[in-house]
Amino acid sequence: MDLNPPKQQLEADESIVEVDESIKVLEAWREKLGARGISMLISGHKSAQPRGVGYAKNRAISQSHGKYFCFQDADDVMLPQRVRLQYEAVLCHQTSLIGCKVQRLPEGSTERYTRWINNLTQEQLTTQVFTSHGPTVIMPTWFCSKKWFQEVGSFDEGGKGVPEDLLFFYQSLRQGGGLARVDRCLLVYRYHEEATTHSVTEETIWKLRVDFLQERVLSCWENFTIWNAGKQGRKLYRSLSRTNRNKVKAFCDVDENKIQKGFYTYEDAKERPKPKVSIVHYKDASAPFIICVKLDMTAGSLEENLCSLQLKEGVDYYHFN
Repeated sequence: MDLNPPKQQLEADESIVEVDESIKVLEAWREKLGARGISMLISGHKSAQPRGVGYAKNRAISQSHGKYFCFQDADDVMLPQRVRLQYEAVLCHQTSLIGCKVQRLPEGSTERYTRWINNLTQEQLTTQVFTSHGPTVIMPTWFCSKKWFQEVGSFDEGGKGVPEDLLFFYQSLRQGGGLARVDRCLLVYRYHEEATTHSVTEETIWKLRVDFLQERVLSCWENFTIWNAGKQGRKLYRSLSRTNRNKVKAFCDVDENKIQKGFYTYEDAKERPKPKVSIVHYKDASAPFIICVKLDMTAGSLEENLCSLQLKEGVDYYHFN
């Protein structure tokens, strides 16, 4: 959404290749929107193949005239006051991505994910950027200045299978951008199986997350402990560069069966002898930690264990799962 659209009414781009009735539906709204003082620009491309979400967003942005962007997915519903409240927030955070709380539809779908979106603290918007949930300020809620968007760059136009929102999110953080959220529910966020986000593979997301973790955190640590000697902890270890694998001083866990094994051997390693990493109880381990235990899945025991060690998130540990 461009908050300062051109006043003149704009016609449909002749280069559009229409494969469904989208233009017909949009044209039906042209008169209604015009009556409200809202102009409409319909554009497209000459390619016979879809160009992807990144292309569409970049195209819309290049045609915009406003100083601020309010992103809105076609299948979501904007609630009253969203633009005003996020606009007021961005005036105080000119180099930030501004989000908001959401209502998930159908109700009850992706319950853990929705809780995570809505309950993150301001500090956790920054510290929990490495989890499998993706951006802590989710893309359908983004509001930002055009100046900052242009500073960060454009969306990746790789098309289907490319997480253009996550790539932009990481790049914004690399360039010193901030994150903030209006703590009111301002968007109805729809869930459906056909959403484009499902075209991105878990392995694609995993690699991007690991690379960003190594770049932003592990490069600054001399050594660390991986919290979880199970499947996810071992996968993270194997995914690290050799330099960062050598920084892993131990795995820690609460499962006595894993602890009694004593160590984990990286069987597929090229090094000889094969690397072995000890497995200890979390009470015998030392910070800093990378936590590879799923959030909101241990009935509070993980959080209690972290609290018992008097650790500070973003300093002594980061969540990865």
